[in-house]
Amino acid sequence: MKQSGMRWGGEGGQAILTTRGWTRSERFDQARALVATYQVQVRGPRGGACYDRCAMRPLFADPKTDFVFHRLFGTEEHKEILVALLNALLELDEAHRIVHVDMLSADQRPPVNELKFSIVDVKCRDARGTHYVVEMQVLNVEGFEKRVIYNLAKAYTSQLAVGQPYPELDDVIGISICDFELWPQGDEPRVPMLSRWRMQEQHGGARGLGQLQLVFLELPKYDRAREPRTAVEQWAYFFREAEHLTVIPSALASPPLSAALEAARTARFTEDEWDAYVRAGIAIQDGRGALALAERKGREEGREEGREEGLRTGVESLCEVLGIELTPARRAEIANLDVQQLDALLAQLRNTRAWA
Repeated sequence: MKQSGMRWGGEGGQAILTTRGWTRSERFDQARALVATYQVQVRGPRGGACYDRCAMRPLFADPKTDFVFHRLFGTEEHKEILVALLNALLELDEAHRIVHVDMLSADQRPPVNELKFSIVDVKCRDARGTHYVVEMQVLNVEGFEKRVIYNLAKAYTSQLAVGQPYPELDDVIGISICDFELWPQGDEPRVPMLSRWRMQEQHGGARGLGQLQLVFLELPKYDRAREPRTAVEQWAYFFREAEHLTVIPSALASPPLSAALEAARTARFTEDEWDAYVRAGIAIQDGRGALALAERKGREEGREEGREEGLRTGVESLCEVLGIELTPARRAEIANLDVQQLDALLAQLRNTRAWA
């Protein structure tokens, strides 16, 4: 090791990296990224090798998984991050910015069976009393839009107790962050990455009945070819790229984005938290894998049992995975389709995740 009076050489140098020195260094992220590229091997008492699990973690966790999304936006500790996200997505001016956030308690959140790809629901209220319902959705499943509207209507009607007058009802806005395209980019008219929806009179175009409104952020529509310029683009960049970062980029270096990255830093996770994060990621991959397996199963059975019957089985399997109800009418329709029609229906289910 280096002693007093010695100089560092260009090769073969050694250094001691202490936790205190690391955390106080201005090069924390560079050092963490460097360490993360190595598998730290430690010899056990009998010569066996064991490995430092932390050294194998990415620098930041994926904020789209249920554990991390809830850690960032569903806890009292990080309320200011949630408020900043909502103010950005709602493009609120100073007079209308959100000033208070109410979290759903654990017993208010339904166990996520039918909603297993809905990450977390958060209730919020702004300075005027408007309520917000926020959720993260990873996979596009049949009935997603209907469920969003149902949740919005439920939040609206549940404000009143028995006997309370209707004027006591506050407006409700639903905010959905989607890791898929609800309205594909090739469709016309084009729907932007951040879209806002409310009722409109069909003849003259007048807007009204704003008690219920919807906001969608479609993450795949983020343009990776250029640096994010707006607050909305910065948040989309954060959701899309955080898990792949090895340093904090300039676009995310200032609050509140820097605070969100700090909360997602895996070096701060306990072993139990890391295990919860890994399980959340596995659940998402299992969902995607189930869809792919159902599609492949249908095509394989089509080759083995006859293409027409195999395609029917494939359609039914994919409907089961997507949660699409096969009513007697739909089963009868499937039975009467020929090979080309069944192939087209299977492609439609794969692309839209819906019956029609």
